[in-house]
Amino acid sequence: MAGRIARNDIDEVRARVNIADIVGDYVTLKSAGVGSLKGLCPFHDERSPSFHVRPQVGRYHCFGCGEDGDVFEFIIKQDHTTFQEAVERMAAKIGFTLHYEEGDGPRTDYNQRARLIAVNEAALAFYQAQLTTAAAEPARQFLGERGFDPAAAQHFGVGFAPQSYDATREHLRGRGFSMDEILAAGLAGQGDRSPYDRFRGRLMWPIRDVTGATIGFGARRLLEEDKGPKYLNTPETPIYHKSQVLYGLDLARRDISKQKQVVIVEGYTDVMACHLAGVTTAVATCGTSFGVDHIKVLRPMLGDLAGADPNANGEVVFTFDPDDAGQRAASRAFAEEQRFAAQTYVAVAPEGLDPCDLRLARGDDAIRRLVTNKRPMFEFMIRRTLDGHDLETVEGRVSALRAAAPVLAGIRDRSLTQGYVRELAGWLGMDMPEVRRAVETARRRAAAVTDDRSGGTGGAGRAGSGGETLPPDEPVAGIKMLPNDPITRMERDAVMAMVQQPGHVGVPLLGLAASATFSAPMLAVVRDAVLSNVDAVGAGDWLDRLLQDVPTPFRGLVQELALAPIPARNDADLAHWTRSIVVALVERDMLARKASLLGQLQRADPHEQAERRAEIQRQLMEIDAQRMRLRADAEAS
Repeated sequence: MAGRIARNDIDEVRARVNIADIVGDYVTLKSAGVGSLKGLCPFHDERSPSFHVRPQVGRYHCFGCGEDGDVFEFIIKQDHTTFQEAVERMAAKIGFTLHYEEGDGPRTDYNQRARLIAVNEAALAFYQAQLTTAAAEPARQFLGERGFDPAAAQHFGVGFAPQSYDATREHLRGRGFSMDEILAAGLAGQGDRSPYDRFRGRLMWPIRDVTGATIGFGARRLLEEDKGPKYLNTPETPIYHKSQVLYGLDLARRDISKQKQVVIVEGYTDVMACHLAGVTTAVATCGTSFGVDHIKVLRPMLGDLAGADPNANGEVVFTFDPDDAGQRAASRAFAEEQRFAAQTYVAVAPEGLDPCDLRLARGDDAIRRLVTNKRPMFEFMIRRTLDGHDLETVEGRVSALRAAAPVLAGIRDRSLTQGYVRELAGWLGMDMPEVRRAVETARRRAAAVTDDRSGGTGGAGRAGSGGETLPPDEPVAGIKMLPNDPITRMERDAVMAMVQQPGHVGVPLLGLAASATFSAPMLAVVRDAVLSNVDAVGAGDWLDRLLQDVPTPFRGLVQELALAPIPARNDADLAHWTRSIVVALVERDMLARKASLLGQLQRADPHEQAERRAEIQRQLMEIDAQRMRLRADAEAS
């Protein structure tokens, strides 16, 4: 059995993998200056982008929550893997063969996550092959009756699980997978006497993560003798968590990012119908209701920013069946609506058809019109609330107003609230002032409930995720702790240049910066770490050396300085800016030394301290010469 991965191999994989490509599978990244990208943080819920990635440095940092690391740490935190699994996964991605310090040498079977994905991929190939067999006629008939031809089945990876208790597991064991791996992947269950195939006689859809790796399956009942649930999904496994996955996201993610739109449907066939009709931003939940974890997955892809025009943030379109289950789903989705900065909509097909049936009955264009003719979520919920009251009576209208007012009170945009006040007044036949008073009363009640739950606003400490009061944080250095005066900003930028671009700054200039006096002692600590590692400028582990050399409370500051965007438009600007800002720091220090020497010269007795005056004159001339050389070098660069 292989042991630890060789250190050189870890470094080689880290150097070869482009962290922006990996992070880009989860987060929509945009340029934030030369060599810097930014997007919404996937580790915490935020409305404006504070998550930065620097491919040349090979690291990411969130200025909002403080998450920081390299490509391996990103995979560990995002996909809940071990360090070894993350390295092996990246090695497999770039086709690099790892070596181990103990055991039999190189291996390619790697780790649990990789093995579970591999067994799922092998099962997928088996199911797809089974779809062409005689026993799969009910599956082909099901697909054909819903307008899906073999090409569509192939595109979405649809397959068939044979009606057998051991066909799938025996096939997988023949491919080299152990029974433990098959059980861990959820492809088999453990009976009283022996394992059995979990999926039997069912139509199979592969559920993939954003990278396209198969992590589970959704299975539809086909046979009358099957007494199980209509849909059966993979159980929770180390790689499959149903509250965090969306069917079709691997196919839709690029168009979601490009079109700033996501259409959320309720079933696998609905996703197929939408994509085949040209609505390629459709996804579906997998055996669970749409929730907070799904929003966390989608918001970075949408670039969902707070404070911006909601229309610029794109749109989230929900489709719901008109039955009771669909109405409950609508209520749950509305409860989470506030987590999106984007506009949210509801699309309800005519005659209550779901997207699959709508396409079958009226064609692809009907699917596109369904999305085009969407209604704002608030309008949908208000009208749905009114439908539960008899508006022909005074009592019914008053009751409807009381029920609808909290919906309007929850609208973030006050101007939008006023618009719905006007609409609600018209629908109820009431005066606008009366409706407005009801909405304001509902808003005050909601605020009072929030204050009660959070314990008021007078307590000390900071609020935790559950509303509890947490003890004050230990003091940790960070950019936000620095004073915001011009001198400190210049010092910050100079140290940022030394940390990020020591090669552009150059060793001679770094040496001159060694004696610079800092008004911000925290920055001087980082500067000292840079100078103690000046022999490693250009090394792949440059940042790691700095992090090791500074005291632990200063590591966050180093990480922020390493990832902060630099105000440069291209590589030429980058080289010029980094040298210029460090030159400015050194020249400021030279001017301070010159002023001090001039003061000493004035105080020196012209008759009794001739030698001292001559030495001061020599130092002044040397400072002027150094400044001229600095300026010449800066202009040349």
